Amino acid sequence: MGQPHFIVFANEKGGTGKSTTAVHTAVALAASGHRVGALDLDQRQRTMTRYLDNRAKTIARLDVALPQPTFEVLEQQNDSGLAAAIDRLSAVSDVIVIDTPGRDDPVARAAILRADTLVTPMNDSFVDLDLIGQVDPDSFKITKPSFYAELIWNSRTQRARDTSKSVDWVVLRNRLQHIDSHNLRRVGAALDELARRVGFRVIPGLGERVVYRELFPKGITLLDLTQLGEVAMGHIAARQELREMVAGLAVPGVDQVRADAA
Repeated sequence: MGQPHFIVFANEKGGTGKSTTAVHTAVALAASGHRVGALDLDQRQRTMTRYLDNRAKTIARLDVALPQPTFEVLEQQNDSGLAAAIDRLSAVSDVIVIDTPGRDDPVARAAILRADTLVTPMNDSFVDLDLIGQVDPDSFKITKPSFYAELIWNSRTQRARDTSKSVDWVVLRNRLQHIDSHNLRRVGAALDELARRVGFRVIPGLGERVVYRELFPKGITLLDLTQLGEVAMGHIAARQELREMVAGLAVPGVDQVRADAA
């Protein structure tokens, strides 16, 4: 079997919906026919692990067949532990989704070096944008990339040098408001400018919806609601957001997800 495609969700700022987005992506890819591995690097919070564990319990309790990634949390927090966990998941996966802690972390940096697709979720605000680029307070133009953009640039350069492979860096605009505003346009313009300078793609992520917080205790995702008979009109729009986001990641072999989004 060839090397899996690695999708690494990374953002040193917490509260961006990173783990929720990572879980939904892993389940969506599993639903499209991929063998998906999910690796949680946050040994303390374990949000991805707890989410998928809740999912496993729901599957057992309801005796229902839902797509489920193979998942584990990284207990041995060093390079050898990371390599061993990736070897285990690689044996049963053709896509591995890695969720990193919302802080600067040496193991997370090592994981970023393995990314084929690097996903940085951010809330749609200048507070979150400051992680990757500083803006002028009057013109809202980008003045310079921030430390995190430089970190990712260096990681991508090192990976290209070591493996001759490029990294597709994707910035997700999570928690987008559903009405137009000056802030929405200004953040979007600043992101587009920074994308050209630093080299990432910008795609819409998941909107600000209560449903995402309600799904966690059962470990279910928006893609499961039809099978569980819990679909409302708001769920349909949210599910379309999810499908479009996963299609926008452009992971090799997700033709069915792309077709659904279209």
